[in-house]
Amino acid sequence: MRVVVVSGYSGSGKTTALNILEDVGFICIDNLPAILLPTLIREMRENGLPFLDKLAIGIDARNPVLDHTSIPRILQEIKASGIDIKVIFLTARHGDLMRRFSETRRKHPLTTNSLGLIEAINKEELLLAPIETITDYKVDTTGLALHQLRKLIKNCILPKNENNITILFESFGYKRGLPINADFVFDIRCLPNPYWKTSLRRKTGLDHDVVAFLQTQPEVIEMLSDITNFLDSWICKFEANHRSYLTIAIGCTGGQHRSVYISSKLYEHFSVIYPNTQINHKELSIPETSVQ
Repeated sequence: MRVVVVSGYSGSGKTTALNILEDVGFICIDNLPAILLPTLIREMRENGLPFLDKLAIGIDARNPVLDHTSIPRILQEIKASGIDIKVIFLTARHGDLMRRFSETRRKHPLTTNSLGLIEAINKEELLLAPIETITDYKVDTTGLALHQLRKLIKNCILPKNENNITILFESFGYKRGLPINADFVFDIRCLPNPYWKTSLRRKTGLDHDVVAFLQTQPEVIEMLSDITNFLDSWICKFEANHRSYLTIAIGCTGGQHRSVYISSKLYEHFSVIYPNTQINHKELSIPETSVQ
């Protein structure tokens, strides 16, 4: 039997993740009291029906437990009983969470007459910290389109092929802060900046003129080569150690030019070697279909 627990911040995409799991054959229950989970699993196992072998549970700050620190203990006891249980934790930048609540006009579950949205998000972060510490897959949905989240979730839970590691390259701007879930962060702010060329200022690292400028800079060529060689040497070792997911963040000042170019070149190189390679440019645009 397989059990997937989906947790994370309100507005980060938990409902979307549960819908994705339902599409691939999981029975999904949102906001089940964690204390009832062992009983539910026992009943499903004893029933023995084939369609009851995959269960996905949504657990978040609304969960009616006296102490959220008890949830990791409950999940560990389930794992010790021989159940294949994984935890997916969804996060997003606070600014992005606030934007999503504003756009959808939804009420945060922890807001009250005396507790505003910012305070509710901060309180939720504290409540869910015990679950976040035991997560198997942490997914930052900031800037992700729906199809990107769908692919990430499926890669977390579906059977793996021989190239089973999922790699996400993310370009970002330091002026907006570090990505939440990065395993590796490469700071490339020391490289020549196209921003200071007036003709390139409003373009991005995907535009031909910016690419032409950067690919002729010796420092850029050297940096790209060094990062590529480092990752060539070490990604395979993470995969050999059964690591299933790596997020590699490339940061420049604004996240528009250098980081976009470098992450795109890395994606071109590694997507040939590892089929489950993805790319996300955090600062370029808000996707047409946002994750809610």
